[in-house]
Amino acid sequence: MEKTTLTTVPDEDFLRLDHQICFSLHAASRAFNGVYRSALKDLNLTYPQYLVMLVLWEHGELPVKRIGEHLRLDSGTLSPLLKRLESAGYVERRRSPDDERSVTARPTAAGTELREKALGVPRRIAEATGLPLERIRQLRADLEALTATLDGGGPEASDCAAADG
Repeated sequence: MEKTTLTTVPDEDFLRLDHQICFSLHAASRAFNGVYRSALKDLNLTYPQYLVMLVLWEHGELPVKRIGEHLRLDSGTLSPLLKRLESAGYVERRRSPDDERSVTARPTAAGTELREKALGVPRRIAEATGLPLERIRQLRADLEALTATLDGGGPEASDCAAADG
């Protein structure tokens, strides 16, 4: 059996939607968002807000810039999320006394209590995938490796690469 490589796939095949790895990832992301919307409904959190809370529960008080680094979000996206979480009483933001430009965020007591309510969310998400835990771990490792490769590559690596479907 001949091994499929980039050079053995006809150019026309690369333009098929069902051969686009980026579209497969996009579709999976949208499907996950729907599952998370349901799982987070009782917490009154959106998926992006949940991600912010995960970072704060794990690391405690952090500069907003570091939260953005963890989540791969810029301050223009992160600031409104933090503002809504602060309005909900889950997060407190403070300006650094040493540097007015630096803002930190930390979970409030209510935000910390919310963590207990969120403990079942990862299990619900894992069950929704229908995959065994070991396969989920492998998939996550594969996606992390793909992200690292794309982050370290040139412009070609960050383009929407076609799979050899």
